[in-house]
Parts: sequence; structure tokens; C-alpha cells
Amino acid sequence: MKILVIGAAGMIGRKLVGALVRRGHVGQQDIDGMTLVDIVTPEAPAGFPSARTIAADLSAPGTAETLLADRPDVIFHLAAIVSGEAEADFDKGYRINLDGTRFLLEAIRQAGQGGAYRPRLVFTSSIAVFGEPLPAEIPDEQALTPLTSYGTQKAIGELLLADYSRRGFVDGIGIRLPTIAIRPGKPNKAASGFFSGIIREPLAGMEAVLPVSEDVRHWFASPRAAVNFLLHAAEMDSAPLGQRRSLTMPGLAATVGEEIAALRRVAGEQAVALIRHEPDAVIAGIVAGWPQAFSAKRALALGFAAEKSFDEIIRAHIEDEMGGRLG
Repeated sequence: MKILVIGAAGMIGRKLVGALVRRGHVGQQDIDGMTLVDIVTPEAPAGFPSARTIAADLSAPGTAETLLADRPDVIFHLAAIVSGEAEADFDKGYRINLDGTRFLLEAIRQAGQGGAYRPRLVFTSSIAVFGEPLPAEIPDEQALTPLTSYGTQKAIGELLLADYSRRGFVDGIGIRLPTIAIRPGKPNKAASGFFSGIIREPLAGMEAVLPVSEDVRHWFASPRAAVNFLLHAAEMDSAPLGQRRSLTMPGLAATVGEEIAALRRVAGEQAVALIRHEPDAVIAGIVAGWPQAFSAKRALALGFAAEKSFDEIIRAHIEDEMGGRLG
């Protein structure tokens, strides 16, 4: 089996590649080839020296066709610019998040002329496809009403994925990721970055800025859960999806205050004391239109699973990024 990971240099991409190398298979098939792509050259994974690493822009004409040259069986499409950057740069957001996806789907269609090629495509969407007015708990049947350019770009990607799957060009599965916390490393330009920062920095003994009020409620899963979502999407039977090819992933609904309470339980008052409240009207305005909780019944019934408490999310971060201990 050949695997293509687009967006392999990102945080989730790196973790996904590591998990694929450790497992060595997808479903019942061994992985015998892997191509890793990003706008910068991804790091070659230890334990899989034959992996190809490529720096390329999926939104550039001709790139997608080149990446499909060896006909990968499973394609993970993780490449995107994040919500805050897509809102700040309208042209870049549509070029990367929409044109790149459209070019990939069209290249798959052209490669499969004659019916000989129909790969599994796992597309990472977002809960940003939903916008107000919203119920307190959002059902799987909720209409897509994005209130940001990023959410709009992801919603269009979902529609394209469904149509290309309906026509038999690709076997697509879209997974709407919750906000992923706690993200390791440095902050990025995502409007949601503070959800991770107010935990990650205090755990490392550093000050963190909280730009919204503690009653802000949101939907979360850990990086560990996100990788498991992707792996399950790659190997599951797609027939039960029917024409509804995108799924809201399970997660945990929690307020910022509940995040902070979990930090206090796990790391103590000294960690909480490092959070500085500094209101930001722009971020607060973006976050105000985001969903807060989901039922995610379809995904749960299909075998997807996530954490049940924010304490679990914090402990996963400590285990995976801090060697299992604080300090």
C-alpha cells in the first residue's frame, strides 16, 4: 500500500506519519511506500528510510498531478492555512484551502479515467463550517452556515468531496476536527490558539495570555485523538456514509473556566497563576460565532472516539510532549 500525506510537516501531519510508521499498515495492508508533502520539506521519518519527502504547493498548477504519479492508495489531505490567517488574507485563504483541494480532486479524477484508480481520500474539515444560529448541542443534521472565510472554504471542500465521491472518482471521507488542544510547540496564527496556550505555557512554567472570558465554551480533542480519527477514517468501511461523506468528530465540550480548573487539578495553583487576562475584541468576536458542543452520533456509531474530560487532554499532553512529567 502506498500512502500520500499532504501537510506532513504540520503538527498533526508529523504525528500521523509517526503513527503510520509505528503501525506499518493501514487496515490489512502493509505500507510499502510513503510520500510526505508540505510547503516546506517534511522531516524524513525514522524507521521508514524509503519515504519520499517533497516541498510543494498543492495550489500550484501541476503539483497535484505530480504527487499522484505513483497512484497512492490512501491520501491524507491535511494542508490548509488556519482560521485567523485565512480571515486576514482573503486571497491566500481561497488559494490554499479551496484551490488546493479542488486541484487534488480533479487530478484524482483525471488519473482514474477508465475506472482503474479510486483512492481513499481523508480530508480534514473543521467545525468552523457551522455558524449561528446554533442550538446548544449541534446535531449531525445541522446545516452548514459558516461565518468565516476559513469555514466557508472547508464547507466548499466538503461539498466537492461528496460530489467527487458520488461520481465514483474518489472514496472520500471528510472529518470535521474539533479544536485540537493541547497543541505542542509555538503558537500559530489560529484564532483558537489561546485554548492550547493557556495550558501549554503554564505547564512549561511560562506566562500565557487569555484573550476571552472564562465562560467561552468550545469543542475539543487532543492531538492523540486527532491522529486516531485519521487512521480510523483511512481503514473504515465507507459504505455506511452513503452520500453524506463528512462527519463531525467526537470531542469534549468545555468552557475556558473548566480548562483552567483542570489545569489547577493537574498542575496546581502555581500554573494557573501564570495565566494573564488580556481581552482581545477581534479574537473574542471570531470565537463568539463558533459552535460549542456536538452530539457526533454518526461518528461515535462508526467507531470514532475522543477524551471524556479536559484532565485527560492535559495528561495526554504531559505524556506525549513532556516525557510524562511536569517541569
